[in-house]
Amino acid sequence: MVQAWRNGDDARREDAAAWVVRLEAGDLTDAEAVAFDGWLSAGPENALAFDAAMSVSQAYAAAGDAVTLELGARRSPPPAYGRRAVMGVGAMAAAAALAVVIAPQLVTADTQTYVTAKGERRTVQLADGSTIDLNGGTRLSVTLDRDMRRVSLDQGQAVFDVAHAPDRPFTIAVGDRTVRVVGTQFDVRRLEGKLSVTVARGAVEVRPAAGAAGRAYRLHPGQRLDHQEGATIAQIAPATAEEVLGWRQGRMVYREQPLSEVVADLNQQFATPIRIEDAALARTPISGVLIIDDQASVIQRLALLVPIRAVRSDAGVVLRRDVASDR
Repeated sequence: MVQAWRNGDDARREDAAAWVVRLEAGDLTDAEAVAFDGWLSAGPENALAFDAAMSVSQAYAAAGDAVTLELGARRSPPPAYGRRAVMGVGAMAAAAALAVVIAPQLVTADTQTYVTAKGERRTVQLADGSTIDLNGGTRLSVTLDRDMRRVSLDQGQAVFDVAHAPDRPFTIAVGDRTVRVVGTQFDVRRLEGKLSVTVARGAVEVRPAAGAAGRAYRLHPGQRLDHQEGATIAQIAPATAEEVLGWRQGRMVYREQPLSEVVADLNQQFATPIRIEDAALARTPISGVLIIDDQASVIQRLALLVPIRAVRSDAGVVLRRDVASDR
C-alpha cells in the first residue's frame, strides 16, 4: 500500500513515482484508488510531483533500450533484467523512483548552436515545428526540453515562426531583455547594443532579464520595440512587418532610421567593414529600399538616399558627408 503522506520533496517524488507504477500496472484496488485520489487532492505539490513522475515514465518508455543501456553502464555488476522486466509490476516501483532521480542526467536537453557568416542567410527547422530564418552574421543557440523552448541570441538578426504550444513557452534571451511567446511570427535584431523586435503575427512580451531594470512590454502585429541595452525605457512605434522581414529576400527597407543602423545592417552582409566618419552623419535619418547584392552597388544606392561619399582603404570603407551635394 502506498503511503499517503510523508514530509519533504524527496518523499513526495517517491510517492508520485510509486503511484505512477501502480496506475500503469492497471490493477489498482478500490481502496488504493480512494487512497490515490486523497493523496492527489491533498495539495497542489502532490499533483505537480505526479505530473513530473508521469512525464519521466513516458520519457523512460520512449527512450526504451537506450535508457536500459545507460542504466547498465551506471551499475556494476550489470542488472539481470531486461527492459520488459524493468517495467514489470514487481520492479517498476524501483525503476520509476530511480528514473525520477536520474532523469536530469538521462533526459538532458540538447543545445544546438547556429552561426551564419556575413552575407549568409539560413533557415533552421526545429524539432517542435518552429522555424528560424537567420540573417548574415548571426549567432544563436537553441535548447528544447519538455517544459520550455529557449533561445539565446548573441548577435545578429532572425525571424522566428514559433509553433503554437501553450504548455511550452518559447523564450529568447537577448542582451538584458527576454522575449517570451507561445505561437507567433516576429523579427528580433540585436546589433551594437541595440535590440529591435517587430511582430508580424500573434503577440510577444519583452521584459527585463533577471537583474535588469525596466518594465515589460506586450507587442501586437504591426508594432516594433526599440531598446538600447542598459536603458530602462523602450520605444514602441508602428511598423510594417512585411518590410522588416524583407531581408529574407535580400531587401532592406528603412523608414526614418539613422544611417548608423543601416550601416550596422550592411556590416552583417559584407566582409569589408563600413564605418561612418562623424556622429552627426551617423544620426542622419534614412528612408528607402536597399537591394542587397554587391557592396559597391549597395553603397551607390545608399548615396542616393543620403549625401555621402565612400572612401576606400585597406581598413575598409569610410562614409563621409558629401559637401558638394549639400550645396
